[in-house]
Amino acid sequence: MKFSVYQISRQGGRERNEDRMGYAYTRESGLFVLADGMGGHPEGAMAAQLALQTFSAYFQKAANPTVREVPEFLSSALMAAHHQIIRYAAEKGMLDTPRTTLVAAVMERNHVHWVHCGDSRLYVVRHGEMLTRTRDHSYMEQQQHLGRATDHINRNILFTCLGSPAKPVFDLSGPVHLMQGDRVLLCSDGLWGTVSDEEITSELSKRPLEQAVPELVEMALKRGGPRCDNVTVLAMEWETADEFQSTRVSTEDIDDGVFASTIQSGIPDPSIEDMDDAAIERSIAEINAAIRRTAERNS
Repeated sequence: MKFSVYQISRQGGRERNEDRMGYAYTRESGLFVLADGMGGHPEGAMAAQLALQTFSAYFQKAANPTVREVPEFLSSALMAAHHQIIRYAAEKGMLDTPRTTLVAAVMERNHVHWVHCGDSRLYVVRHGEMLTRTRDHSYMEQQQHLGRATDHINRNILFTCLGSPAKPVFDLSGPVHLMQGDRVLLCSDGLWGTVSDEEITSELSKRPLEQAVPELVEMALKRGGPRCDNVTVLAMEWETADEFQSTRVSTEDIDDGVFASTIQSGIPDPSIEDMDDAAIERSIAEINAAIRRTAERNS
């Protein structure tokens, strides 16, 4: 497995940066995750960090060296992250829970699957065209999809996230077969809020990642002005050409069982064994049953 990767996060005009991102990989599988801690609720950065660490822990356990059932893995890890945030708030006696959006992708066997909850986005760009992007879980995008006017709707109002008292709504997507030079970009709304889909596609298509991603981030910061949101981007190019060695990752030379990760433990690492197993198992069982029903309907 070969890919180039570039990640960057800027605080913008906010008091703190509550975005988190990172990636992990084994010999034959890669996980890419980005979370945007939500303002208006306490400890958004903690919610985002917990989400990343939970995904990383689940990936380390599941990727041997590939993930057996990727959609089920993504669903299970997302629900586990949600429960970890709820549990953290309960242990701290918090009146309101920390909350975060999340987008995560697994790339292996020349395919990419992804899951998202909220308005952090994933884009797939191929041959200068946007192949697909996630649809935000916001009232604005919901109304746009229905062909209704949205001038009166605040784009920041979401109807789901991780950490809220309600069970999160999330979308599973893929698999998309990856081709040489395909680019996958994960970003917080600090980027797409001021930079259009067309601009993101164009910039990704004409430059190496180490030039395109910083340019997009600077564009967002400049347009966002003094009150610009946090801007965070994690981008990957599949099986890149040899000339882009500065950000290239090759897993061909690592042994089976080896796990590498950029996801940092800025807080005590929540172990899988210490999670609320009963609640997680119930959620996983519900998810797996829904996936089986969907597969049966589509077969």
